[in-house]
Amino acid sequence: MSMISLVIVFVLLMPELGLGQQQIFDGQNIRGAIPRRGGQWVHYYMDVQDWQAELDVRLDIRGASPTNKNTPRLYVRRNAIPTLTEYDFLGVWNGTRFVVSANETSTPRINSGRYYISVSGSVGSQFILVGRRLRLPSRFDGMGAKPYDNGTSFRVWAPFAEEVHVAGQFNDWNSISASLQSEGNGYWSLDHRHAEPGDEYRYVIRRSGETHWRIDPYEEQVTNSVGNSVIFNDQFNWTDGSFQTPTWNEMVIYQMHIGTFNDAPGGRPGTFDSAIDRLDYLQQLGVNAIELLPINEFAGDYSWGYNPAHPFAVEEAYGGPQALKRFVNAAHARGIAVIGDVVHNHWGPSDLGTWRFDGWHLGDRGGIYFYQDNRADTPWGNTRPDFGRGEVRQFIRDHALTLLHDFHLDGLRWDSTLNIRNFSGGNLPEGWSLMQWVNDEVNQQQPWKIMIAEDLQNDEWLTRDTNNGGAGYDSQWCSVFVHPLRNAIIAPDDIGRNMFAVRDAVQNRFNGDAFRRVIYTESHDEVANGRSRVPEEIWPGNAGSWFSKKRSTLGAAVVMTSPGIPMIFQGQEILEDEYFRDTDPVDWSKATTYAGIRLMYEDLIKLRRNWFNHTRGLRGQHLNFFHVNNTDKMVAYHRWDQGGAGDDVIVICNFRDRTWNNYRIGLPRAGVWKVRFNSDWNGYSGDFGNFFSPDVTAENIGWDGLNFSGNIKIAPYSVLILSQD
Repeated sequence: MSMISLVIVFVLLMPELGLGQQQIFDGQNIRGAIPRRGGQWVHYYMDVQDWQAELDVRLDIRGASPTNKNTPRLYVRRNAIPTLTEYDFLGVWNGTRFVVSANETSTPRINSGRYYISVSGSVGSQFILVGRRLRLPSRFDGMGAKPYDNGTSFRVWAPFAEEVHVAGQFNDWNSISASLQSEGNGYWSLDHRHAEPGDEYRYVIRRSGETHWRIDPYEEQVTNSVGNSVIFNDQFNWTDGSFQTPTWNEMVIYQMHIGTFNDAPGGRPGTFDSAIDRLDYLQQLGVNAIELLPINEFAGDYSWGYNPAHPFAVEEAYGGPQALKRFVNAAHARGIAVIGDVVHNHWGPSDLGTWRFDGWHLGDRGGIYFYQDNRADTPWGNTRPDFGRGEVRQFIRDHALTLLHDFHLDGLRWDSTLNIRNFSGGNLPEGWSLMQWVNDEVNQQQPWKIMIAEDLQNDEWLTRDTNNGGAGYDSQWCSVFVHPLRNAIIAPDDIGRNMFAVRDAVQNRFNGDAFRRVIYTESHDEVANGRSRVPEEIWPGNAGSWFSKKRSTLGAAVVMTSPGIPMIFQGQEILEDEYFRDTDPVDWSKATTYAGIRLMYEDLIKLRRNWFNHTRGLRGQHLNFFHVNNTDKMVAYHRWDQGGAGDDVIVICNFRDRTWNNYRIGLPRAGVWKVRFNSDWNGYSGDFGNFFSPDVTAENIGWDGLNFSGNIKIAPYSVLILSQD
């Protein structure tokens, strides 16, 4: 026997030395035999990578009986050579051959590493051995990256892709190793072991000779708008189990921009954590809902948020998704709901991750996520999503439910629904049906959460139930309230204040329901885009003037006492001036300078919420706007829920720079009407007149169509709120 022959026999007889194992390649047929000189084992191996889902090994014993003890047997062991007693898998006879299948459901589960595949039998026994490592579609549901106990599943929609891989920190950014498998419906997926939360990644999509590295559209965390996706672990220690979303008639909204709410000028914008530091302040103010300007990932660090580069991702500059959860949890701990602002009338247009996502597009259009004709065109670019494509509809629906379920948001405000249901060429019925579908889903799963439309066309169909053909929103922003009221308080001369327009603004309602509308004098739109804060509009450059304080708070009092869901914009309660911009934080020194104005807002909010149980009518459906004096610029109205003491509320507003010592108004009931609020109190501002407005005893004199009346005293540009014990 030659020296070479001796070496070969020695290796086969002594496998424990780790020498001589032969690698099996996928699909390779190995024809072998047990060596004749004392050996009983033949050893092979296959290396299983993180992205390979199954190891399938088959041993054909070439006609031998499987019950014969000398027939070759199949043994498989990870990272060590098997023995007769130490192995991970023993081949199972399937009627034609011995089979081992290691996968995610086998015992033990498949893992990455070297699998030694050994055949043991009598000397001379012949066999055919075949091994395959399989890449399979993910066995998990869900889009994007979903961590599991030993890795992460990936799924992406790319219907025109020829190949899709995932590359990231978990595979050294190898763009060809981890190949997602086509599910045959435009979706591609893969389970990748050892891809862990915190790992950055991108999809690598190839089509027509081009390669595209894409951020995951479904990922909730990114490094920045042009950076990488980050596998997000959505585990969070929620402590808000006892929190209840306020009912619509009890809700008072504070609109907030995270980047400027609690920040110092210069440097990076404010964050969710910095905003948490002022939640106690909002709790004291009395608001019970925060409406966040969009917190989706946008281009750069500074923005209002209405340019979503990645709708699913939470803005990194604000702290990302875990910080959002901390913010919501902290707000709930203080009895404050959180409503999110979502933008699906357009996306981008800059840093837009879904643009020509898989390489396919028509002409200059944006590919699979967008319309491929003029329906894509919006006032903000040609980036309107294709509301008729099922996968895009699913994406928008999933985004809404993710915010409500995973992030515990208490509602959503949909930006510019007009541009979801319409385009320049007419209606978009598929946009309408999309809104219906999402609202129905929310109503079925979490009906206590509020869905608000910003449409500004005052169309009752937005807030009509879907079973009656409506879009199904719970409420909508009301432009026929804000514009007449702002005009009435901003007009430089009293003669220009239209009390009939104020009456119509207060009386307006949608679908016969007082709370189908959100009412305000300031919002992010109303205090920018060529407009300013109300005190600034009243006296440009002198927002701290007596006139600015008196008339801006007059408007606020009408907001808090009118039928609807009242809303104020951040800083409104401390007389913030100029106009809103994303680089100019709220000046919290004004909370000291105008501490009295802040107190007035607190008092109004607490009256609106019936804090002291004598203004329940401000939460009610009913209104009688019984007094309009356009000559003297006086109005008065009656609010009630069930009526009676502690319920009936009378609101009297003086829109004129004149003091009234003996002004008669109608009253709905006899008895004493106590002054619960007088906006001229000098505790609200040292330059207010502190004009005394006494309680009113109703006289049996019919007035304003009511059976009783009384004389009131009221200061210029002031509001009185009356009720009975």
